Amino acid sequence: MKSYLSSKVEQLKPSGIRRFFDLANSLEGVISLGVGEPDFITPWSICQASIKSIKNGFTSNTEMEGQAELRQEISYYMKSRFQVSYSPSTEIIVTIGGSQALDVSLRTILNPGDEVLIIEPSYVAYGALVSLAGGKPVPIVTSFQNEFKPIPEQIKQSISPRTKAIILCFPNNPTGTLLKKHELEAIADIILENDLLVITDEIYAELTYEEGAFCSIASLKGMRERTILVSGFSKGFAMTGWRLGYICAPEYLTQPMLEIIQHTTLGTSSITQYGAIEALRNGQRYIVEMRNSYRERRNFLVKQLNEMGLHCHLPEGAFYVFPSVRQTGLTSEQFAEKLLTQHKIAVVPGNAFGDSGEGYVRCSYATSMEKLNEAMKRMRQFVETL
Repeated sequence: MKSYLSSKVEQLKPSGIRRFFDLANSLEGVISLGVGEPDFITPWSICQASIKSIKNGFTSNTEMEGQAELRQEISYYMKSRFQVSYSPSTEIIVTIGGSQALDVSLRTILNPGDEVLIIEPSYVAYGALVSLAGGKPVPIVTSFQNEFKPIPEQIKQSISPRTKAIILCFPNNPTGTLLKKHELEAIADIILENDLLVITDEIYAELTYEEGAFCSIASLKGMRERTILVSGFSKGFAMTGWRLGYICAPEYLTQPMLEIIQHTTLGTSSITQYGAIEALRNGQRYIVEMRNSYRERRNFLVKQLNEMGLHCHLPEGAFYVFPSVRQTGLTSEQFAEKLLTQHKIAVVPGNAFGDSGEGYVRCSYATSMEKLNEAMKRMRQFVETL
């Protein structure tokens, strides 16, 4: 029966994250440090806005690119928070989560065989989405010694005549690494010199712990016209289940994207969009509360892990730490599996994020301090046995 399957689908690798989630769900009493979503519930005022829209009968389809009112709010938000201007009428598209935004973006720009540079360790879907769009993912390997930041010379050496674009995600999943403005400028110079496009996944932009440290590459000189900016509401506003994201890009890119959306999803839920409008207008106080809580948890987790010999950097964004487990003598998968089965702590093996993640595990601190305390006690017991 496999003869009926697309060769692209057959070549996709199963998610290493999903395998460990399935294993963790089969056990009782597991504390999960593997989930990549906030443990906060969506703020009630956001929920009320969507409930009100239902009560008022606003349940019809919206424009394919999203409600005009929401696109206007996204435009205000991007300008005021990140100093990037986009026209709400022609340069912003509301999507079904950041995942659809990435998928549509890649399908819009790639021809068969086009290469896309991906900074590793990286979010598991990037390579798969490039392949499904007919492209070829090319990893740029980073190292612990350089805080998992790409070295410009590496990027230059990876560019070929087939290179079309580079994907950036900073703050990074899984490492929490953030690139400062001068570091982005060095990458931007390479992009301009080689006439490339950049897809910047800024879903964790609001979860940056040093005030003013985040910089969007789209804001740099010469970059706006060759940048596809992807973001959404899931992380900063605790709206993962709402499945709402957006694309900001020049009109020459957004209009072909709408052609794809016209023949696939026709747009996203009108009801969730009313919640998103409220989030952008009045949600900043919730972001600050969540960010402060994450900062406290981050500091605790990094201190505990380093004290037990699992060395890790202090992440500057997102809600992950990426400690080394090399000194235990176990591979990433061996460490994660033994920790889960013997001490009921779920983490994600680093090789799920690319070969360069081998020797590390991803721990999410998007869980309560009570659970983090217990998880660290159990992990310390496990490490001491090694």
